[in-house]
Amino acid sequence: MGGTQLEVLSALDRAKTQWYHFTAIVIAGMGFFTDAYDLFCISTVTKLLGRLYYYDPSTGKPGSLPPNVSAAVNGVAFCGTLAGQLFFGWLGDKLGRKRVYGFTLLLMVVCSIASGLSFGSTAKSVMTTLCFFRFWLGFGIGGDYPLSATIMSEYANKRTRGAFIAAVFAMQGVGILAGATVSIIVAAGFNNAYHRPPFNKDPIGSTPPQADFVWRIVFMVGAIPALLTFYWRMKMPETARYTALVEGNAEQAVSDMTKVMEVELHPEQEKLDKLRSRDTYGLFSMQFARKHGLHLLGTTTTWFLLDIAFYSQNLFQKDVLTAVGWLPKAGTMSALEEVYRISRAQALIALCSTVPGYWFTVAFIDILGRFIIQLFGFLMMTAFMFGLAIPYYTLRDHHSKHIVFIVLYAFTFFFANFGPNATTFIVPAEVFPARLRSTCHGISAASGKAGAIVGAFGFLYAAQNQHPGKQDPGYPTGLGIRTSLILLGVINALGFLFTFLIPETKGRSLEEISGEADVEEVEEVDIKMSSTRSDPASPL
Repeated sequence: MGGTQLEVLSALDRAKTQWYHFTAIVIAGMGFFTDAYDLFCISTVTKLLGRLYYYDPSTGKPGSLPPNVSAAVNGVAFCGTLAGQLFFGWLGDKLGRKRVYGFTLLLMVVCSIASGLSFGSTAKSVMTTLCFFRFWLGFGIGGDYPLSATIMSEYANKRTRGAFIAAVFAMQGVGILAGATVSIIVAAGFNNAYHRPPFNKDPIGSTPPQADFVWRIVFMVGAIPALLTFYWRMKMPETARYTALVEGNAEQAVSDMTKVMEVELHPEQEKLDKLRSRDTYGLFSMQFARKHGLHLLGTTTTWFLLDIAFYSQNLFQKDVLTAVGWLPKAGTMSALEEVYRISRAQALIALCSTVPGYWFTVAFIDILGRFIIQLFGFLMMTAFMFGLAIPYYTLRDHHSKHIVFIVLYAFTFFFANFGPNATTFIVPAEVFPARLRSTCHGISAASGKAGAIVGAFGFLYAAQNQHPGKQDPGYPTGLGIRTSLILLGVINALGFLFTFLIPETKGRSLEEISGEADVEEVEEVDIKMSSTRSDPASPL
């Protein structure tokens, strides 16, 4: 595009990696660290909530959350996240990235603390207040998805943009690991102070009253990283791309740029006005459908399909952890020991497969490109899912094959994260025009969370044993876990096919990808229109 592009946008694309790039990664990344911590720490204490509030002596088993309560406690944050992605994505384009960015973080801080303070005199009232606060916690988390991705993409240069956005998203893996680590520390501390015998020796005494503080502390710790970065979010200037291309203020865009990067620029208001006069189409226009309709279909479907597979992997986690001896039967443990062992197992999985997958993406995304990484990730997830499904019972029930079981399970996580789990977050922040970027990312992310709800809960029911009496207590019979895994393999294969709707964005400026910054085209149109008006013989 040469000299036809706005100078402030060219400077962003050409800028050397500077200290502020890393500052932006940390500020946006700590939000994602908090998101992952808050969303995933619930799984470390779900069993504890069941023991504390739903113990029934007549069953002879530790208390467990009824299916409807378990679905509500675990799923309500996903519902809030979906709503927040749509709302804050839209608001980020209407009011600006910066104005909305601090509010989402503040909402997360308040609701993390409030979740830990959930109150009531009965199990129902405690779970109801917990669900209420976790919905609004999810709402704030939802806003972080489109805003963090958009802000990072708009600050980055075109050479390393993929790695910068991937680094923000990679903090999700660190957040998952941190949630498990905090649960380990808190559970170990309380178990040391209030040690109790296992359930099969003392059903009542195995759950000390002080265990009620454990899940509350785990939730409230999630407020700390968000609170630490709130001040820095408020200090961030608006992105120059939003100020220029959406607000149309060239002078302010230059001013914001020079505050954070070492560049010398001049406002180009006349050139900017020409750019903004060309593309004014809205999200629901035919022009958007022609230019970006397939892109939006690609980003929404791939994220939806990926999250069905990603969030359903917990279905067979219990079998994997039990098979390799990381998680003994519930009756042989006290309540606090169970929290410790579940958290330790999740930390090991995160450390061995989840976290490395994210950082492999950071390392290779600007070398291999988004398209190749996503395509290969879906392909490998399909292969490993079928590799688990077909010999599932052989792998699970034969001690000699347990190492194969855990390796296949770990690799499905690894290639989700060194693959579509990262790229589905990155691409929507690059392919759409600035005035619709946050909205379209929010729509894509919300589609993903809809997939997460299907994966986490639809497949939870589908994976129940097909023989009456063998399913989990409170659940109807299902398709069986092997059939469910085969279905998930098919879903991954569909993700592979829908990836072909997404363009490669590696090494290209955001404006080149969306076609919104070439003044030369505008000038050519102006020349043609003026010559048409001066030529009465013209058919137009």
